[in-house]
Amino acid sequence: MANMNPKKNPMPSQAAEVRAHNFLEVALGYTEEAAIDEANRCLNCKHMPCVTGCPVNIHIPAFIAKIKEGDFEGAYRIISQSSSLPAVCGRVCPQETQCEAKCVRGIKGEPVGIGRLERFVADWHNTYASGEVNRPAPNGHKVAVVGSGPSGLTCAGDLAKKGYSVTVFEALHTAGGVLVYGIPEFRLPKEIVKKEVDTLKALGVEMQTNVVIGKTLTIDELFEDGYEAVYVASGAGLPNFMNIPGESCKGVYSANEYLTRSNLMKAYLASPDTPIMKGGKVAVVGGGNVAMDAARTALRLGAREVYIVYRRSMQELPARREEVEHAEEEGVKFLLLTNPTEIIGYQNPADPRDPKNGFVSGMKCIRMELGEPDEKGRRRPVAIPNSEFILDVDTVIIAVGTSPNPLIKDTTEGLNVNSRGGIIVEDATGKTSRENVYAGGDAVTGAATVISAMGAGKVAAKAIHEAICGE
Repeated sequence: MANMNPKKNPMPSQAAEVRAHNFLEVALGYTEEAAIDEANRCLNCKHMPCVTGCPVNIHIPAFIAKIKEGDFEGAYRIISQSSSLPAVCGRVCPQETQCEAKCVRGIKGEPVGIGRLERFVADWHNTYASGEVNRPAPNGHKVAVVGSGPSGLTCAGDLAKKGYSVTVFEALHTAGGVLVYGIPEFRLPKEIVKKEVDTLKALGVEMQTNVVIGKTLTIDELFEDGYEAVYVASGAGLPNFMNIPGESCKGVYSANEYLTRSNLMKAYLASPDTPIMKGGKVAVVGGGNVAMDAARTALRLGAREVYIVYRRSMQELPARREEVEHAEEEGVKFLLLTNPTEIIGYQNPADPRDPKNGFVSGMKCIRMELGEPDEKGRRRPVAIPNSEFILDVDTVIIAVGTSPNPLIKDTTEGLNVNSRGGIIVEDATGKTSRENVYAGGDAVTGAATVISAMGAGKVAAKAIHEAICGE
């Protein structure tokens, strides 16, 4: 029976006052009963507008129909035809601006909770399925994938399903890319990522970690080793800074470093191998999802106060609404229309290293107002004269974006890049200026969403298959 309730089934979650002090997952997931009830809100529209909003084109009405029947494994099989990372996507994809934005139920109410249903199906499979994978027969061709983030894993999975011998080269010691170093445990448990990676390994994908393409091996050497194509999905892990005075003070982190220390290196443990600043007052500069992750991580590491410092208003804040709401509920304070101009440091005479700029003792800021729109259509922030003030903090985390790592372009002859360091592709397939080299994800676009990176990996896999096998 159709469920015409205008609102989604609520997502059970930890109470804010509890979750702000632990790294356990915030959202707890649907029960079977809640999933079936939510699935019954789907009208199974003839033209399937939700599918057009999905970068990897999951057949959304079909998998939801299986949930209605209680056939959760059947729903998983439908999703996995299009997505190699369903448990990840169900947690971190911005469905509200993609598939759910196209849902007709959203016209007079809330859209169907497509992301919540995808998460439920993937979690049910990981809990109850046998784990056996039908490994395809080898087709005799070899492809290399650089980077084990969402784009690289998607490309590798799609090619492995067609019988390719695929090797993924990862610079860090754990496969998963940004999924393991960038997204906190409380949003995406690392055990979930490991299960998704293990599924790809069962398909025959080989993961080689601690291999830095451009240092350990070059793309030229990959071709010499018999790989017929290379897909570059090395991400955008080079942090940007504001270039203001004091950024070299102790206690200033890029969000990339801060989250990597916490997520991958487990700096939140009582006796971590990797140190991190804990407690005190923390300012996070930026307004995207990475800024929210850093701010919420700082709270869980014991900060007394955490500020999001963003130069535009809440209306322009680029982070997902859900992440902003969770941050507010947990106690993060938002200093909007505010821009840092200097990080203030003091010398610590007890420190024998005597760093040039000392330790953070505050951050000088200026109030902003919104002026005329910029080239992207957003109103440009303009400083208000004589509105400077000092924010009392002792840790500053810079979350103003990242750029592609320059190693690959600097060591690969004939690979064109743009002024931001992104690899230039010739068309939507990800083909580059170097023969048989394809690229996609953040290495091309700069920092973007997990699902858009997966979409690029999917398209590139199809193009590589066509180029090698002519199909």
